[in-house]
Amino acid sequence: MRFTHTALALLTLAAAPAFAQNPMVGGAKMFPEKNIVENAVNSADHTTLVAAVKAAGLVETLSGEGPFTVFAPTNAAFEKLPAGTVETLLKPENKDKLTQILTCHVVAAKAMAADVQKMVTDDGGAHKVKTVGGCELTAKAEGGKVTLTDENGNVATVTQADVAQKNGVIHVIDAVLLPKS
Repeated sequence: MRFTHTALALLTLAAAPAFAQNPMVGGAKMFPEKNIVENAVNSADHTTLVAAVKAAGLVETLSGEGPFTVFAPTNAAFEKLPAGTVETLLKPENKDKLTQILTCHVVAAKAMAADVQKMVTDDGGAHKVKTVGGCELTAKAEGGKVTLTDENGNVATVTQADVAQKNGVIHVIDAVLLPKS
């Protein structure tokens, strides 16, 4: 198997130590001994994401061994999409499109925020990240904030970083990232 520079850099982060205590997300405790799905279902801010993960049939995958980095859009992020978009995507006939969108938020490695910021710095201010869904995101870091730009120019800011999981890490974001249109 051949890895890209990004994949190798992110894979080296899998051994990064977990923080002693996770931040609360959506009013719920996040337990580092639970997997991404087990924690996400408790967040009041991620009910849309959880419904989408279920509709796309990704529960088993995101409950798996990983490691995964999930950039998790909040309910408010999904609400920014044009009216009716979420409802349409949740229909069974749109499962493939929904799966593609969701997997554009997943990287097959555990990347903590400090590591992402270092990669951005090492790459001169912008670091390309390939997602499980085949999307290429551009990570940038300014003023202590990490942003991700999708191939359409949509920008999401990490609003809560480094929520350690048994099978990876969650970074909460304020926008939905989309595959190339």
